[in-house]
Amino acid sequence: MIKKQRLSSNKVCLLIVLVFTVAVAFNSCGGSGLSSDDEKYLADGQTLAKKHCSSCHEAPDPSLLDKTTWDKNILPAMAPKFNIRPFMGDYIARRGSVMTLDEWYKIVVYYKYYAPDKLTIPKPEAVKDWAIFSVKRPQHVDRSGMPSMTTMVAYNPNDKHIYSGSGKSGLYRWDNELNSTLVKKFPSAIVDANFFKTGGNPNGATITCIGVLPPNDLLKGKLININLNSKSKSKDSVLVTDSLPRPVKSAFADFNKDGLMDYVSCGFGNNRGGLFLVQQQANHKFIKKNIRAIPGPTQVYIDDYNHDGWPDIMCLFAQADEGVWLFLNDKKGGFNAQNILHFPPVYGTSSFQVVDFNHDGKPDILYTCGDNDDYSPIFKPYHGVYIFTNQGNWKFKQTYFYHINGCSKAIAADFDHDGDLDLAVIAFFPDFKNHPTEGFTYHEQTSPGKFKVHEIPVNQYGRWISMDVADVDQDGNLDIILGNFSVGGKGLINQKDYKPDWDFFEPIIVLKNTSSKRP
Repeated sequence: MIKKQRLSSNKVCLLIVLVFTVAVAFNSCGGSGLSSDDEKYLADGQTLAKKHCSSCHEAPDPSLLDKTTWDKNILPAMAPKFNIRPFMGDYIARRGSVMTLDEWYKIVVYYKYYAPDKLTIPKPEAVKDWAIFSVKRPQHVDRSGMPSMTTMVAYNPNDKHIYSGSGKSGLYRWDNELNSTLVKKFPSAIVDANFFKTGGNPNGATITCIGVLPPNDLLKGKLININLNSKSKSKDSVLVTDSLPRPVKSAFADFNKDGLMDYVSCGFGNNRGGLFLVQQQANHKFIKKNIRAIPGPTQVYIDDYNHDGWPDIMCLFAQADEGVWLFLNDKKGGFNAQNILHFPPVYGTSSFQVVDFNHDGKPDILYTCGDNDDYSPIFKPYHGVYIFTNQGNWKFKQTYFYHINGCSKAIAADFDHDGDLDLAVIAFFPDFKNHPTEGFTYHEQTSPGKFKVHEIPVNQYGRWISMDVADVDQDGNLDIILGNFSVGGKGLINQKDYKPDWDFFEPIIVLKNTSSKRP
């Protein structure tokens, strides 16, 4: 029997081993091998898991990870959240724990019993070719200095140049031949740039400086406006706000309709963070308001989603409580939150895009998951790119999925001029050893909802962490800009004994679209 009272922790562990031994023996003979008490114990574990795990995020199903990962990585990491301490392969309940040690063991047994021994990874269904693209690389690359740590690439429609940010805090401008010029050094790494044009600043950008790159809760992030045409380096920038918790994305709109520009910033943080409204006052000072005070906001879009004439916010959260939230403007300086998609915390949510795939006037959602630098750095069958189609009333149905290990970002656009949307997809944690070409894929939509996947062989040129789409060479075709965050090392490479073989020094490449234009 599983259920025993007043057992020491070591005896409970021995009991767990016995349970699995008996279960395996009975399963091999076609039976469950469990008594009614054992089944009750597992049912209690399931109930407790749903109750306690769902207090912070969607309760994950045991099938999402293998037994070893649950036992050695996830459960020991989650125990302290309930004030239970892992100790020498066992657990100790601290004073003030939210559950008894017996209840925690029920959760442990539930996950270990129902988890598979190994996850089954889908086989790729892609062709390896260049499709409609050719590669354009920088002509001059400094190979004597530090490896490339490109943290952002973005195309500026105002001056028709590519801009990139580096881990060393530099903002660079690239000309048509991919020669770079340092525009300005910022307080920390640049992870986002939003370009704008006003009467006083015809070539402006809102720059998001992350503060400190690795996971942290330090309030070091900043939003800064810069005049990219200014000749005076000392007077070209204005601080919008500081003391942000590791911000990764920002956007702007006049949320309260007072004629002054406001901002929204994704303070990803680590254990703490939040989605912030940075509101401009009549004296042109800014105040910060927390829209949702949890870590993990990673990408944001602004639009009038309920068609009431006021700007709303849609935001992707990618830490613990993963999902997409809609924030409708209440016209009083605040927002009403509504969750529209929810994902388990092991998914590794990485990006989304709001786009109307089927041209029915309702926004659909393009979504990727594949962040694989956490407690479960294994290949997962649900990593990849998804399309969720809007069924009306903000209800969504999954209509497309393609598996990509470590998928990190997707952008939808009509690359081949046939009237439907195709996909450009990057993966920061692909299968480097066996399948490195999944690092960039082009999904050509061949019929409604059906895609032909092309693995474009650019893995030798870098490791792609950032991407933008624009008509870089002004020929009428949409090109793709890729940013190379080349650094590997412990935590960023999940495959043992793998030695990176990509180019460590080229900051960016451009995939030039060679498609013949069609009506």
